[in-house]
Amino acid sequence: MKFIKDDFLWGGATSASQIEGAYNIDGKSLTLLEMKEFKPLKDRTNNHFKITDKKEFLKSIENKDGLHYPKRFGIDFYNRYKEDITLFKEAGMNVYRMSVAWARIFPNGDDQKPNKKGLNFYKNVLNECKEKNIKVMVTMSHFDIPYSIVEKYGGWLNRKTIDLFLKYAETLFIEFGEMVDYWLPFNEINMATWSTETGIGVFESTFKTKNERENASYQGLHNQFIAQAKVIELGKKLCPLAKFGCMVANITTYSLNCNPINEIENLTRQQKTRWFFYDVVARGKYPTYIKRYFEEENINIKMEKDDLEILEKNVVDFISFSYYMSATVAVEEGEQTAGNLIFGGKNPYLKASEWGWQIDPIGLRITLNELWDRYQKPLFIAENGIGVLETLNENNTVDDDYRIEYLSEHFKQINEAIKDGVDVFGYTMWTPIDVVSASTNEMSKRYGMIYVDYDDYHNGTGNRFKKKSFDWFQNFMKTKEL
Repeated sequence: MKFIKDDFLWGGATSASQIEGAYNIDGKSLTLLEMKEFKPLKDRTNNHFKITDKKEFLKSIENKDGLHYPKRFGIDFYNRYKEDITLFKEAGMNVYRMSVAWARIFPNGDDQKPNKKGLNFYKNVLNECKEKNIKVMVTMSHFDIPYSIVEKYGGWLNRKTIDLFLKYAETLFIEFGEMVDYWLPFNEINMATWSTETGIGVFESTFKTKNERENASYQGLHNQFIAQAKVIELGKKLCPLAKFGCMVANITTYSLNCNPINEIENLTRQQKTRWFFYDVVARGKYPTYIKRYFEEENINIKMEKDDLEILEKNVVDFISFSYYMSATVAVEEGEQTAGNLIFGGKNPYLKASEWGWQIDPIGLRITLNELWDRYQKPLFIAENGIGVLETLNENNTVDDDYRIEYLSEHFKQINEAIKDGVDVFGYTMWTPIDVVSASTNEMSKRYGMIYVDYDDYHNGTGNRFKKKSFDWFQNFMKTKEL
């Protein structure tokens, strides 16, 4: 099978907190993600995003116990970015989705001036990409809110954070505007409702009731919606040639069976956990079904008088999303399995990874068709990949045929969606190179086409080795044969 779209963008995605390291170098401050210690997992299929013990978390600042915090080290991209971007180019990537660490640009959150050393680092990275003719998509905030903003302002519950973020965004536009092709203000913006620590910088343990937590998560999310809309408004003035999108963790689900009560349960679940986020950023309005939910659950969002107008006037140019898996839904839940952000019902027709994430390439075609039919906006697959336990063999490589199969089958379904008439213009795998896992904090959960020689405690050389999938992708980029 030949991939039919010649100008399609193919590449990989990473985040600052998972690759850079250098957590306290050149003026950078701590982020929440860098304050989560590594704990060996007893159950890989559990949900690992939520942080429950605030005191334990805050002890990480001084780290008197000498614990290991993996995201403080990443894969040393801060010092090895030239090597890595050279490998990306060699693989055939023509787009790189990366993130900028807010804490590297404004270490205190409210600094009067940006950190020049931080700006210089990203200028060097972007220049390296441009020299190699790799387009760049930048995520401004990829789960790594500076701890200084959490401590001083209470994270995204405080509208002052909108102003801080807008100043940060303006700095990025002024400094890097000519080097960036696509902008995403937030990664997986729906994280706010799944993990308040990771999503909006508010500790789950501070809430006394479920209702208090619900109100906080949706308030913080609303403030992020407003921040994103204002960033788009400003960006169109400062970077008129760039495109501005959203990024949503897409949770595609199916009714467990054709029982109408399960069908309506799936519909309402999809509205709340999926369509709501797209509707606000792509249509510019709070949908009626979420208004009903807010009323019935006593959720009251504080809005300023021009908030709704700001949302309506500043919708996204394109929609990007992560797609890893699908799940089933029923009123009486059956066997559960893990996934990106949430647990879902097990699908007897699908295989799953070691972490319980169900592999569903056809679900990607379904997702692309649904999004295109609903919004008629260009689509970009910002994350898709499989995490596996891997070790180097005697030839210093990994024979990851399972990854080749995973990528190939998903590429085929993208091709089918394009034949369906869907306007999808690019794909960045998660991830081209092994990184520290966002949720589990493991190096051993490996996603990349490039192996990085670190274990979960960062023992190892950090050297890079090409896996079999690297050669496969390189050949695909030359031939477009699947």
